[in-house]
Amino acid sequence: MKHIHLIGVAGTGMGAFAGLLKAAGYRVTGSDVAFYPPMGDMLKAWGVETLEGYDAAHLASGPDCVVVGNVCRRDNPEARAAIDGGLAYRSFPKALGELFLATRRSFVVAGTHGKTTTTALVSWLLSALGMDPSFLVGGVTRNFDSSFRLGKGGAFVVEGDEYDSAFFEKIPKFWSYRAQCAILTSVEHDHIDIYPDPASYLDAFRGFVSRLPPDGLLVAHCDPAVVEIARKAPCKVVYYGLTTDRAPEGVVPSWQAAPIAPSAGRQPFELFIGGSLAGRYFSPLMGEHNLRNALAAMALLAEGASLPVAGLTRALLDFKGVRRRQELRAEGGGVFLYEDFAHHPTAVSETLKAVRHHHGGGRLIAVFEPRSATACRNLHQHDYPAAFDAADRVYVTPLGRSNIAEAERLDVDRVVADINARGDGGARASVLPVGGDALPAAVATLRAALRPGDTVLVMTNGSLEALIVALGDTLSKGGA
Repeated sequence: MKHIHLIGVAGTGMGAFAGLLKAAGYRVTGSDVAFYPPMGDMLKAWGVETLEGYDAAHLASGPDCVVVGNVCRRDNPEARAAIDGGLAYRSFPKALGELFLATRRSFVVAGTHGKTTTTALVSWLLSALGMDPSFLVGGVTRNFDSSFRLGKGGAFVVEGDEYDSAFFEKIPKFWSYRAQCAILTSVEHDHIDIYPDPASYLDAFRGFVSRLPPDGLLVAHCDPAVVEIARKAPCKVVYYGLTTDRAPEGVVPSWQAAPIAPSAGRQPFELFIGGSLAGRYFSPLMGEHNLRNALAAMALLAEGASLPVAGLTRALLDFKGVRRRQELRAEGGGVFLYEDFAHHPTAVSETLKAVRHHHGGGRLIAVFEPRSATACRNLHQHDYPAAFDAADRVYVTPLGRSNIAEAERLDVDRVVADINARGDGGARASVLPVGGDALPAAVATLRAALRPGDTVLVMTNGSLEALIVALGDTLSKGGA
């Protein structure tokens, strides 16, 4: 049994990879600055040997391979000891590619938006149709209550993250995932800390597509930015989209869905394949963006794995989604409380519209935390106000990061003022401090604003868990 040591093991991706390695029979040790729940508890439950802090002494047992997480800087003492001491070392993406993807058929889901939900859905559909896949997802899939799985089948589904791999390997993670079949959902400038301009961001996706094999498959949304990249693919390209999506001239999506008004908490749609009606079906997910995700997943598996459409549409109904993606966290007093990971203006807008469409009877209250490296910068200063148009009331928290240069910071007060300027003159938006001692007042503010029939959507790619739990407690007691 080989011994693999992970530096920075308590992160979401590295932690899941540690669990995957244990499931494959490796001895796994891992170090990090701290092991807070839930990841710290999960690592121990999986049998990972955890070592607090970064110390060269953690490598004294001579692991067969050291996996260096991308949170590590070049002066990390363990990383330096591994590299300078001549130990075998890899980035997390390279290790995943060599240890798991080299011997399996790799299905990779890439794109700025929707890749976590779509990866989880592809994994579920393969499993429901008896293919027993392996997967690695950047979130907890509710069908499996896990973010990873080692199956006995030949397929491995992986979320294609475009973030960089390691300090010694400044390439996008998904370049190492050996994709044979892939989905490209969307391309909008993101991760400004890694990609300073749109051109560098687009180049990451061009490089991903160029690495597909000639006998591979790319399932691409018919959005013009995606099409521009997909046209350079060396393999078969299948386009998908809603019947209302505007494709570039000469591009006719062979997989299309026509959304119908939501009914009983589900999204009905008519499915067209090759221009012919294939039937009327239902998705359990809210919103047109999720209908595109479902369409992409079905197209990938029908075209790339020869799975029957009838089986895929039946299995779709049983998909439970991903935690923190339109997840219903609490309900009480006639109020629904959801959490979502949205942080890019497009994701914020699409998520709000989806929830509004499904809960149209009352007001929609949005709570937004700008926390990602991109969201905390002023890159989208002028895009955020319009993103909240579907909400009746908006609360924006202070920035979730304190290490952004003042000249680059998102001006939260300006966002709030611009949201209010888009309305009828009323104070539709305000700043909501939530940290530390401000939490009780934040919960009280929200509770006082709610009335039966309202829906609250908390959006953060960090964690407003304390706020969500406290507000949920008041709702469960009828506190709205």
